[in-house]
Amino acid sequence: MELYKHQNIKIYNTLTGEKDNFKPITEGYIGMYVCGPTVYSNVHLGNVRTFMSFDVIFRYLKHLGYKVRYVRNITDAGHLENDADVGEDKITKKARLEEIEPMEVVQRYTVDFHNILNTFNFLPPSIEPTATGHIIEQIELIKTIIDNGFAYVVNGSVYFDVHKYNKTNNYGILSKRKLEDLIHNTRELDGQSDKKNPQDFALWKKAEPTHIMRWPSPWSDGFPGWHLECTAMSTKYLGDHFDIHGGGMDLKFPHHECEIAQNQAAKGKTPVNYWMHANMLELNGQRMSKSTGNTVNPDELLSGNNAFFSKAYTPSVIRFFVAQSSYRSILDLTDDGLLASEKGYNRLMEGVNQLDNLKTSKTSSLDIDSWKQKCYAAMNDDFNTPIAIANLFEGVKYINQIKEGTETISDKDLETFKTTFNAFVFDILGLKNDKTNTASGTDKLSGAVQLLIKLRQEARANKDFALSDQIRDELAEAGIQLNDGREGTTFSTN
Repeated sequence: MELYKHQNIKIYNTLTGEKDNFKPITEGYIGMYVCGPTVYSNVHLGNVRTFMSFDVIFRYLKHLGYKVRYVRNITDAGHLENDADVGEDKITKKARLEEIEPMEVVQRYTVDFHNILNTFNFLPPSIEPTATGHIIEQIELIKTIIDNGFAYVVNGSVYFDVHKYNKTNNYGILSKRKLEDLIHNTRELDGQSDKKNPQDFALWKKAEPTHIMRWPSPWSDGFPGWHLECTAMSTKYLGDHFDIHGGGMDLKFPHHECEIAQNQAAKGKTPVNYWMHANMLELNGQRMSKSTGNTVNPDELLSGNNAFFSKAYTPSVIRFFVAQSSYRSILDLTDDGLLASEKGYNRLMEGVNQLDNLKTSKTSSLDIDSWKQKCYAAMNDDFNTPIAIANLFEGVKYINQIKEGTETISDKDLETFKTTFNAFVFDILGLKNDKTNTASGTDKLSGAVQLLIKLRQEARANKDFALSDQIRDELAEAGIQLNDGREGTTFSTN
């Protein structure tokens, strides 16, 4: 279904600093590129948050009926320490430490990356290119930039001439930085003597004798610059001009700024209409940092084997936690926040599990069409998942009201309600129903709780309210909430 024809999406565009009306270059088709991981270590939880945000965006665009080509790369060469043009390649450095081949490092951590994303129920991208698989394209791109006069060769390395580029273009158009300020705030660093100016960046680096990962080129045996890789891969699969480019906020400068400059220098056009940036993830109000120990990896969060959290959390609870904040907001990961999200997630799944048990009437007292439009309006407003979730909880309230008989719903409206509710919970937010211990369950827990509910009912009939309250309170302490309604008592787990 082409639902997109009836929706007006607004996207916060870093390039303009405003929420822009979204209009694809080709109607019904979207090209989206997101900068993937550098696979030299286990995937960082902050990166998972970024990729999770774009997974939801990908899911929503597909739900609307767009044909989306989603390209998310793997950086397996050329990303030097401190995101600079000097120092050692991050992957090569890890290979030296572990005394293995660089491609063993790449394989190990690429597998880890995929395993973690599968655990969190990510949809795979349409294409997942690697930097080492596109060396030829990068060399050809460098040749074009040199021929157009925006790069120079020194001692076998090739550098992009930022100052010359800025005479006819705007280096800083994305990050809103001025070259004059960058010059003023830059101090000369050792090892940058080959550059005309400190602001210039490497397109190709001549490999030192000890550098393991190297390829032949017209200029030297060497390796490509980190910024160049994404320009080559994105334009190869999405064209010289495409719809959406995403990534973490930390990539806005210099990585994405350099991508724009490279494309403009090579093709004479800006590469992307809408630049999107996901914000940072903090841990207990502070920046995550390996050096300070204020960090937790996804496996530790899922297993509960860490010093920060009181228990293990399921992948869907963590997804739900992330979705409760805008992708553009700084997200603070705390135990209290996850515990609250777990309760909210359980409430949502309780609602899902009741959908098939709702009784219908000839007419509806609820305006389901209006509720449905509010759900779509939230996602159309720069993919506002917190408001979408608030609308889903309004739907849970409707479910309880229908159950209790205070509101009615027709067969037609119930079908619309169920379809929309399930689509947003599962297809768009990407949650799974991990909550199996519900009132309708047939497992041992359900049987035991039902026995206690029966004993509590007998105690109330005998006016033994002390025993009735004791059963209710002790179950609550164990994380089992009794819900008294017109049709009897049900339970939910927290």
